[in-house]
Amino acid sequence: MTEVPQTDDPMVAALLREREGYVSRGLDDRVAQVDEQLRLRGYERPADATSASSRATQPKGRQPRGSQKA
Repeated sequence: MTEVPQTDDPMVAALLREREGYVSRGLDDRVAQVDEQLRLRGYERPADATSASSRATQPKGRQPRGSQKA
């Protein structure tokens, strides 16, 4: 899970959580809409934040139950 910057504004915090969900699903148009709402509320993303379409690691595939060894 990625770290979301701390904020005192509950609306900004909710928008940041919503944005993370859209980033993880690759919904770039929705990310842009959330970014616009964040800008309207005076929030600026840190300079080291990744772009909406990039991921540090690729998602892992699921394994069927019983395939894990104890």
